[in-house]
Amino acid sequence: MRSIKTSNGITLSYQDCGNRHAPAIILIMGLGAQMTVWPDELYFGLVDKGFRVIRFDNRDSGLSSHLDDYGTPNLFKTWLRRKVPFGKQAPYSLEDMADDVLALMKALKIKKAHLVGASMGGMIAQILAAKERKKVLSLTSIMSNSNNQLISGKSLGVLIKLARLTPRDNCRQAAISYNVRLNQLIGSPAYPRDEHTLREQATMHISRAHNPAGFKRQLAAITASGDRRHLLTRIKAPTLVIHGTHDPIFPLTAGEQTAAEIRKARLKVVEGLGHDFPPILMGKMAKWIAKHVKKAELKRLKKKRKKKAAAEQTEPVSAPTCKPDPSS
Repeated sequence: MRSIKTSNGITLSYQDCGNRHAPAIILIMGLGAQMTVWPDELYFGLVDKGFRVIRFDNRDSGLSSHLDDYGTPNLFKTWLRRKVPFGKQAPYSLEDMADDVLALMKALKIKKAHLVGASMGGMIAQILAAKERKKVLSLTSIMSNSNNQLISGKSLGVLIKLARLTPRDNCRQAAISYNVRLNQLIGSPAYPRDEHTLREQATMHISRAHNPAGFKRQLAAITASGDRRHLLTRIKAPTLVIHGTHDPIFPLTAGEQTAAEIRKARLKVVEGLGHDFPPILMGKMAKWIAKHVKKAELKRLKKKRKKKAAAEQTEPVSAPTCKPDPSS
């Protein structure tokens, strides 16, 4: 693990593996989740396929900066300000978090990258693909949305359960138990994981870092972000949308609408997938992403060759210079 400090004072912890001269893939994680939530099977699976792969902790998660000076936002007031704008809506925005990705790219001297975002990370990747088109070579949006979805009855039920389960104290064991229950609620029905495995993973994550206030600040950034449909129509990068049929947070319609808003986006529907990363599927997901990235790279190469050929055809041909014949 390494870290960089951005120009605005944010420290970002990251992992950078693979051939430095290979196409770069940046993985952007979701709400409250650390970079370690990206399964190693997926991360190193992409590295093994010949890519340079970077995963990192978003601000307010993992080992990156915890912005405690902002305090804990009132989520109801944040939601209300989005409806009737007054004052500052959130401590920071998804656009600010997108700027963190750009700062990371600059520090690692990556001019262009393929972005893969999960949930909130998908939202951040969408913003970058729309606003920084020259820097984004391809987009993969996983279990995310365009933020124009009304909360379904099923999603509301899950959120209410999570709110009731939120630990009142900040002790380690309570946090671990909450993390286990969270993953049981949002997990994939077709690929269930036993409680022992979930508890081991939760213990690892909580031991690495724990920042419940940061979770709420990130949630405030999502709540304040509004509708991104107008941005999605500006995305020109080849786009793959991956979404599960049993996602309890963002229903399949969220993925379908995201793909519909982005020109020529391809939708990959995964039967039985919830809002998590089942280890058994990670080999397949690595193949889907690698295939998408390689296709985008091939398209980019063809475009460069075509542009070069066109430039050569329009180049003016200089007339040959005539020298006097010394024998005349």
